[in-house]
Amino acid sequence: MEEGSAEELLFKDQDFSSELLRQLNALRQSGMLTDVTLCAGGFEVPCHRNVLASSSPYFKAMFCNNFKESHQAKVILKGIDAEILDQIILYVYTGEILISAENVLCLLETASMLQYAKLFEACSAYLQDKLTPDNCLSMVRLSKILNCQSLNKKAKAMALKCFPEVASSEDLKDLCPLELLDYLGDDDLCGEEEQVFETLMVWIRHDLQARQGYIQELFKKVRLQYVHPTFLFHFIANDSLVQSSPTCRSILESARRQMFSLYSTNAPDIKPMVHVPRRYSNQEFLIIIGGRKDNKQTTRDVLLYDDKTNQWLSLAKLPVRLYKPSAVSLHSNIYVLGGMPVSNKKSPVSDNIYIYSLKLNQWRLVEPMLVPRYSHRSLAYKNYILSFGGIGENQEILNSVERYDSIYNTCESMANMPVAVLHPAVAAKDQRVYLFGGEDIMQNPVRLIQVYHVSRNTWFRMETRVVKNVCAPAAAIGDQIIIVGGKGTVSPSLLPDHAQILQDFTPFLFRMPPALARDGQSCSQPCWQ
Repeated sequence: MEEGSAEELLFKDQDFSSELLRQLNALRQSGMLTDVTLCAGGFEVPCHRNVLASSSPYFKAMFCNNFKESHQAKVILKGIDAEILDQIILYVYTGEILISAENVLCLLETASMLQYAKLFEACSAYLQDKLTPDNCLSMVRLSKILNCQSLNKKAKAMALKCFPEVASSEDLKDLCPLELLDYLGDDDLCGEEEQVFETLMVWIRHDLQARQGYIQELFKKVRLQYVHPTFLFHFIANDSLVQSSPTCRSILESARRQMFSLYSTNAPDIKPMVHVPRRYSNQEFLIIIGGRKDNKQTTRDVLLYDDKTNQWLSLAKLPVRLYKPSAVSLHSNIYVLGGMPVSNKKSPVSDNIYIYSLKLNQWRLVEPMLVPRYSHRSLAYKNYILSFGGIGENQEILNSVERYDSIYNTCESMANMPVAVLHPAVAAKDQRVYLFGGEDIMQNPVRLIQVYHVSRNTWFRMETRVVKNVCAPAAAIGDQIIIVGGKGTVSPSLLPDHAQILQDFTPFLFRMPPALARDGQSCSQPCWQ
């Protein structure tokens, strides 16, 4: 009770509404004061028109407008299961209903038809809790038919995130061509392109006679520029269905030339592929290889960070302890090149190249480098790994460059760097590799940008007073190269006797000038920020 004024009292009966419904339901079950009978599948349910009209926009429109049902004693509801109708009418009068795996689909469909929004969402929530990779595609289809946005969003998210599991489900084989095209073409699909290809081929061969004609459109959904070259030529190129389609063969040839050409995609004899982003892959991880642990001995440890569990996992150790090798990732593998093996004896500089397979969790040796080196820089470009400079066997600074072919497992010498430097920032963009700064043998900073043109195998240099970085990482983003951190050298007279270098975490931004981006031979003054 609440006091309205000194002479008034506002009384609120919290149970009145629910008690009223209970009494109405008792009247309904006794057949008293009912004025309409709902019929479904030979089953009849006596009801009160005013209760039905108050509970649903569907019945309100039926009984409160000039429709024939508004004055009929019996109303036949087509397409509704009799038992489900009985359960829904009980829900209308009591506000309670038991949702189970056996009735949820019929309840969802009927609640949608009769416009019981809260019951509809309750059924949707039940199905969302029961989603699995095996049924999420059928739930996506159902949600579209019934316009259930919440179920569609969650089922689609699971289908995209759990692609490897969904790909092996029976649901996928039952998709229509348009559904499969939409699914495999989604940028948010979490999977490797190799499995995308295998999935579409399984779908086609499930009903080869009816589905073979769709291979051309489906094959376009495979982003061939991100497929491992070995898989492309050993499996995709040799597939009989792919070879049977002139369109697929043309797409395959374009991908092959793009993949193996070091020349610009603007070359007249190479048709550029349509740009599509690399999909997020469950195989993308943060991995730390070797280094020194707590300023102590160089370690062989290889650690992987799993962002799902927020934990670091130990992988197969490096075969040997290596001091200052270079490491790059290419085609889902990790390559560790050169370095100085750490042992009790005098350690020679290594020319070994180790490759690590994340799928097998194994290391193995491949063809060695032409020149043993450590403290060098390496960079992956298409199917190649370029290694620049470093320190050689006689502790000299190297200006040599070599290229490792990951497909044919061979190394070859390339044009030498104009100036031998250690620890420059390195990044690649549009057939050019940029080496920013670095230091000479006396640890003096080199104020220089050296640019290597990959297809021409030539170098040119740009003098600059801004570059003064050592041991800094660099990354190409759009038409810019960003250099972050590293060691900035300052004048020894400004430091204590024991200090020679300072850590510098100021990011530099290098914007490639138009002339440089155009021909690589001449350039205007680059812009630094």
